[in-house]
Amino acid sequence: MKPWPTVRLGEVLTPPERGETVDASKEYRLLGVRLDGQGPFLRETVMGTQTSATRLFRVARGDFIYSRLFACRGAFGVITEELDGCYVSGEFPTFVPVPGKVDVEFLKYWFRLPSVIEAVNADCSGSTPLTRNRFKENFFLALEIQLPPLAEQRRVVARIEELAAHIHEARTLRHQAAEEAEAFVTSVHSGLSGKRTKKLGEILKLDEDAVSIEPTNSYPQVGVKSFGGGLFPKPAVEGTGTSYRAFNRLYEGALLLSQVKGWEGAIAVCPPELAGWFVSPEYRTFRCIPWESRARYLAPLVRTEWFWSKLATATRGVGARRERTRPEEFLEIEMPMPDVAQQKRGEALFAEVDALKRLQAETAAELEALLPAILDKAFKGEL
Repeated sequence: MKPWPTVRLGEVLTPPERGETVDASKEYRLLGVRLDGQGPFLRETVMGTQTSATRLFRVARGDFIYSRLFACRGAFGVITEELDGCYVSGEFPTFVPVPGKVDVEFLKYWFRLPSVIEAVNADCSGSTPLTRNRFKENFFLALEIQLPPLAEQRRVVARIEELAAHIHEARTLRHQAAEEAEAFVTSVHSGLSGKRTKKLGEILKLDEDAVSIEPTNSYPQVGVKSFGGGLFPKPAVEGTGTSYRAFNRLYEGALLLSQVKGWEGAIAVCPPELAGWFVSPEYRTFRCIPWESRARYLAPLVRTEWFWSKLATATRGVGARRERTRPEEFLEIEMPMPDVAQQKRGEALFAEVDALKRLQAETAAELEALLPAILDKAFKGEL
């Protein structure tokens, strides 16, 4: 197959003339552009008196648009029918395709290639989005793309979208399976508990292994993902690189609670492979009282929304204003809890759920890798 001809974007895209002086009495629907190729969205609707801009630019369906400030993070996209007639500031350059030359949907997917974003990034400077130079139009229009005939562009786009739809369907099914697995855990827990209730302070005790920080030592760290995402390893912190005087050392079976984010599911049981790692004092550790609770039973239970929603009701405040979940408040929470014998029965049932979640984690990683692989093939002319 012959290689596709290379053209500059400036040969196939042109800026429209739709600038307007802001009218104080007019209402304007203003757009933003999401990162990672997720495209434009309606940000807000304001009156002319509510914007500091003196000039705005109307966009139309089929325009190609990007954010000067966040181009380095993939803020490119196409104006959809729903956003036709909206407005943007000069920070969002907009272009129309030269008839018969380029399909803007083809271009949208091209800007999701890591190599293309790297090229964009090379024309920006600075260390953070706030200090980074904006991606100016002259750099944008100078980018070179291998462009097949329009009919082939549309065939490639159709194929990408066909495969992307299958990926989306697979993600939806995986999400449904995860919800069903969580419902199974809470249903089994309810059935095993019956009418028996316990305060958490009756089945757990605060048990922390505080280790004083030595300047010459290194401390491998553990984080806790919100929304039941569990524990994950983090880079080590050097003793000279922290203001804390001590870290809490984890042990197998420790129930780890984030005081700051426990109310949104940042809670989990420590597995064997993370025993001996460290967390800051903002993470509190609790040990099972052997005759009242089992870590293997609690591990899948505490990661359910049913469980961590209990923490939300026990913590005062809303969102960023929410107070820390203190150990004494946590241990006062009362909920259904089966006895140890029943918990052992539950563990055998939960093992099936754990196996399903491990499989889901593997397939999730595979699904995330699929679209980049598809795009890579598409723009090599191999799709």
